Amino acid sequence: MKNSYIWDPVVRLVHWLLAAGFAANALFTDPDGTLHQTIGYFIAALLGIRLLWGLIGSRYARFSSFRPDLGAAAGHLADIAAGRRNCHKGHSPLGALMICNLLLTLLGIALTGWLLTVPLLTSAGWPEELHEVLVTWAEVSVLLHAGAVLFETRRTKVRLARAMITGYKNLPDRSAGT
Repeated sequence: MKNSYIWDPVVRLVHWLLAAGFAANALFTDPDGTLHQTIGYFIAALLGIRLLWGLIGSRYARFSSFRPDLGAAAGHLADIAAGRRNCHKGHSPLGALMICNLLLTLLGIALTGWLLTVPLLTSAGWPEELHEVLVTWAEVSVLLHAGAVLFETRRTKVRLARAMITGYKNLPDRSAGT
């Protein structure tokens, strides 16, 4: 096993702050309250930071290191079905799809949340309906993400949640170079 530094402090901090902010707004705040709105703006700022960091950040933070690829994701599923234990330094192909899904969904939530504050649209029903649909999709996605992290940790023996805390992944010596 080789301990490899993968996740820089910006990636880790934004990840956990997004998780906390989303959980707070989805579970604990009044959707019509100012705290909900303030946390929403904080999440939007975090997304802006993460998008910028995806362009200029460290190697595994960059979007170029985990481009969504349906063929690679299908290969990852085939590896799982066949019991092959390929480990990835950065995001796995399925992980890359999930990260893109979560970032885009959170951006949609932030945008529709902001639209709810625009006086011209306050009486329109669609921004709130779309906001609620996106929140539900994000909740499902977060549960799938957490379940996949637990599953992949058990399957590959790589402690993924720990890596998102420390920045280090303890990988087999012959792990995938991605």
